[in-house]
Amino acid sequence: MVVAVVVPGHGAVDLDGEYRITRRCRLLVAQAEKLAGTLSPAAVVFSGWSPNGGPSEAEQMKRAWEGPAVELVVEPTARTTAENASRTLPLLLERGVERAAVVCAAPHLLRSRLFFGRLYRSRGIATQFHILRTPPPLASVAWELAALPLLPLQLRAARAELDRGRR
Repeated sequence: MVVAVVVPGHGAVDLDGEYRITRRCRLLVAQAEKLAGTLSPAAVVFSGWSPNGGPSEAEQMKRAWEGPAVELVVEPTARTTAENASRTLPLLLERGVERAAVVCAAPHLLRSRLFFGRLYRSRGIATQFHILRTPPPLASVAWELAALPLLPLQLRAARAELDRGRR
């Protein structure tokens, strides 16, 4: 079975105005490194953008990688979890991936399950989730709660994006 590890990014503007991946995102990469050691994936896919033209979250995660030698794939345009899922899906399909291991933080699990689980499953990719077990900042929990009303709209947009890509 062809397996891939997928890591959605998380970044913030730091004190000197640079957009960088967060400490939590670096921990996600470290967890993906451990997972890659046990799963022997065909690829590890990093997904995430940059709002200011600097290195994307995906590029920064690739640079931070210290795991096993494996194909590292960068998807540098996704701004939302729905886009992380819809824009990494074609990359997995191109590589014949049958199972994806998505690495995410605990507060992000609900949205990750919804978007990755539904979109990947609709194209025949089984999905499992590996959760970073660190205490989440209160701001992360608040962000996830605030995002809940947008889920149906974002899922429709992601499905439409994938449907356009099939034509």
